[in-house]
Amino acid sequence: MDKVKILSFIALTFIFIPMVFAEELSLHGFLQTNYSIRVADDNPQGAKQGNLILGEERIQLKGSFYPSKSKIGAFVKSDFYHDWVEEDWGSDFREGYLDFTDNKFGLRVGRQIYTWGVGDFLFINDIFPKDWEAFYSGRSLEYLKMGVDSAKLDIYSDIVSIEAIIIPFFKSDVLPSTGRFHFFDPYPTITNRELNKPGTTLKDTEYALRIYRYIGDLDVSAYAYKGFFRTPGMKADNFNSPSTISYFYPKLGVYGMSAQKSALGGVVSVEYGYYDSLDDQEGKNPGIDNSQSRFLIGYQKAFPDDFTVGLQYYGELMHQYRQYEDNLPSAFVKRKQLHQYITLRLTKLLKYQILKLSLFSLYSPDEEDFLIMPEVSYNFTDNLQAILGANIFGGSNINTALGQHNKDDNIHVTVRYSF
Repeated sequence: MDKVKILSFIALTFIFIPMVFAEELSLHGFLQTNYSIRVADDNPQGAKQGNLILGEERIQLKGSFYPSKSKIGAFVKSDFYHDWVEEDWGSDFREGYLDFTDNKFGLRVGRQIYTWGVGDFLFINDIFPKDWEAFYSGRSLEYLKMGVDSAKLDIYSDIVSIEAIIIPFFKSDVLPSTGRFHFFDPYPTITNRELNKPGTTLKDTEYALRIYRYIGDLDVSAYAYKGFFRTPGMKADNFNSPSTISYFYPKLGVYGMSAQKSALGGVVSVEYGYYDSLDDQEGKNPGIDNSQSRFLIGYQKAFPDDFTVGLQYYGELMHQYRQYEDNLPSAFVKRKQLHQYITLRLTKLLKYQILKLSLFSLYSPDEEDFLIMPEVSYNFTDNLQAILGANIFGGSNINTALGQHNKDDNIHVTVRYSF
């Protein structure tokens, strides 16, 4: 009954508010079905609906209110859905914030989604939370990014512009979960586990800063971040033969830059970030990632007849590698000092751009694993779209980032009606 009351209130709100503020209020949304089926019958332990990885019906409502003669405005976006895997109804408050803008600065407070850096599905200075389960299961790509409750101050000037962010409430990445995906566990027999997250005190507050400007046609940004790894580290009473395991989020500092420029008949992108592992700067703790240098080089070119090609090379260079080798437990898989990815994106638009064929592929030459994501989308009308895609995983070992999902190849379909 409570859910009915809530949905009724939202519906009435979206009906009557436009009647009062017709010129200032913008209302949009969509109705969507999204299903993903695992191709193999070898389902992970705990699978609740057999081969069904994702099955949902979803409605999204979003509205913005920015009066023309006011410096204050607001935006809200929220989803309501039915999940067939969990056999439950739920809601997802995606974004919601208040804006105050002036000529030289802007202040935004609330739940916000941030996008930093120049990588295509490869994130270095974009240290904000991601939903990898949504990404691997074929949910719409917008659901890879997650909103964080935060305050953002923008300062604009002719010299440089600044974006400063404060995040008082930590939010981790969402990783593929038990029952929906296969994954590698170095200690499969240990059931005594716990997870500890950062608190909400001032010392656990996250800070992020971006300074940017154009130098000619070169778009340059510098970044700094102080907070935590979004994926957990591990503590154990004995890494070689543990009886208990606890997970936590180690402290992290990131300092980097990016640049993007039209060149070589296309767009060239570069990005670098130094990951300072503040809880293990000597590199001796096997449960915490060592400090790293992360970098990428990208190139994108548009050809005639609506055909686009994008290439990227990405690397993670581990520091204090000898200390890492000396302290590596026997149950852990040894990483290479340089971890690499190569990506290829192909996009072709047909039939007056209502038919889109795309392919994104990701390959690691050192771990010898890959992810291939073909997709076809068709716009029946301006409001109705259908998408058919697949996620194809592969690898020579089940203990690598992509190889562990070797049995999770899936086909997914999405139908969306926007309004």
